[in-house]
Parts: sequence; C-alpha cells; structure tokens
Amino acid sequence: MTDASIKLVTVNTAPERAKRLVGRVVEDLKDRFTIVHVANVERIEDVRATVAREQPNLLFTASMWTAEQAQEIVAIARDVIPDIKTFNIPFGLQVEKGPDAVVQYIKEHLPGILDAES
Repeated sequence: MTDASIKLVTVNTAPERAKRLVGRVVEDLKDRFTIVHVANVERIEDVRATVAREQPNLLFTASMWTAEQAQEIVAIARDVIPDIKTFNIPFGLQVEKGPDAVVQYIKEHLPGILDAES
C-alpha cells in the first residue's frame, strides 16, 4: 500500500454513528493505512452525486442495508468509479451484535480489501 490517503465515503442512515465507528477504525488501522472519511450518504439516491463529487477510493455500506440494497449502492458507485473498492457490513450486524462487533468486523476484513490489487 502506498502512503497516499484513502478517501472513504460511507452510506449510512445514521451519520453520527458512521462517523464514530469509522473514527475508531481509522485510529486502529492508522499504522497501516491513512483513511480520510470524506462524506456520508444517508439515501441511496444520493450515492451517485456524492461519489462523483468526492471521488473516493473506498465506499462502505452500513448494516442497515439489505444485501440487495448494498448491491445497488455498489453498482451506482462503480458506474461512477469502476475500480472503487467497496466494503459491505453484513445486514443486521449493528442491531444484533452492537458497534464493537461492527468495528471488529471491519478491522478483520478491510486490510485484505485495501491490500488487494485493483
């Protein structure tokens, strides 16, 4: 991984929660990655405009989105930026297991996505 910052857009209907959780992940992974949370999108219909404006390298979908909704969000993002890296948090994880489980899931799986070749 290069020293370049990774620009992250989250898609989460609870923007403050997204900011807190991403903040924890950024802090925990700062020795390996420089992740900058540039925007949160609360509605699927706003994904295209936000991705076009912010030009992120990475997009997270939160656990309130079903698998089908997450696929739609990713398809929209990839229509704008074909090689964007995406990370879908499993549906219901936040509700079922809480924020610590979400942070742990991201920390376990995200490095493999970021280290993978585009």
